Amino acid sequence: VSSLPSGIPGNVAMGISRDTHHKRRATGGAPSAYRKKRKFAMGRQPAATKLGAQQISMVRCRGGNMKPRALRIDNGNFSWGTEVCARKTRILDVVYNASSNELVRTKTLVKNAIVMVDATPFRQYYEQRYGQVLPAKRGDELTEAEVAVSKKIAATKVARRAGHEIPEALLQQFSSNRLL
Repeated sequence: VSSLPSGIPGNVAMGISRDTHHKRRATGGAPSAYRKKRKFAMGRQPAATKLGAQQISMVRCRGGNMKPRALRIDNGNFSWGTEVCARKTRILDVVYNASSNELVRTKTLVKNAIVMVDATPFRQYYEQRYGQVLPAKRGDELTEAEVAVSKKIAATKVARRAGHEIPEALLQQFSSNRLL
């Protein structure tokens, strides 16, 4: 039996496992092993998806199914919660990640990362729904969209605007054409 530098015998198969048989009990006792490792409990290395031109690899899964694994990606589906609107848009930058600044520096995309996205699809949605043009630069006001529509549609858009206020912070983000 060969020996690895850390003193682990060479014939022991190490790997990422999703089972709980290697964990200790709440009392601290080690449970006895009643079976070997199983293929269905196998884990894989994290994808560590980066920001960049789209690169997707296919991974073979249980049952011969294929699962796409994003290695690099530059767009995604984002929602504007208060407007109940989701649009596919470009990801511009990773701004913040609560788990590690390393993930921000390397522009790694993970769940719950704060990213900066292109505002154009949401701007188009707002102009189409409310009939108002969002400011292109700071200091500008909301203006009426110059599109020929019927009187009924114009009245509907005016009714939607009644009592509808867009926050100042969001207007500033729209003026820079980047949303957080």
